[in-house]
Amino acid sequence: MVAYVIIPGIDGSDEGHWQSRWEQAWGDAAVRIAPASWNRPELRDWVAAVQAAYDVAVARDGGVDGRVALVAHSLGCWAAAEWLARARPRAVPAFLAAPPDPRGPAFPGAAAPTFLELSARPLPGPALVVASENDPYADARASAALASGWRAPWRSVGAHGHLNSASGLGDWPVGRELLHTLVAP
Repeated sequence: MVAYVIIPGIDGSDEGHWQSRWEQAWGDAAVRIAPASWNRPELRDWVAAVQAAYDVAVARDGGVDGRVALVAHSLGCWAAAEWLARARPRAVPAFLAAPPDPRGPAFPGAAAPTFLELSARPLPGPALVVASENDPYADARASAALASGWRAPWRSVGAHGHLNSASGLGDWPVGRELLHTLVAP
């Protein structure tokens, strides 16, 4: 069994977001991060929140095989990548959907200044970057470059904006299938 750490972007994911729908479907197998700085993200706080959620997920999984996967969206992709770089856990897969480009003109730098200096470095385990062709926070070239820096495959899912609630993805079966390819034994 796989336990999932849900890592949303700024303000969390609302009930219509695919992350929230997946979390609800997974029940106790999912743990959402709980940073104190949802709307003015502080990198240190978010990385600590990923660690705390990971610890809960491992405990829920029984701690036997530690099969935990990260499911991140938007700014949460950067929190996941930074946690992976610092904690260096053994083979934790990371599903990174719609990572924003910190050097792009739409990056919320005023709200998340501690994320501005991050750069994509090779991740210590398997990862997949999933992106939209018309994401206002990272065009296809920028998200592909992030994937390359993280040494993760890049998958386009067409033109769906920021892959958020406004994208109308619902349960996002395409994303679930891509996640399955990442975490399947």
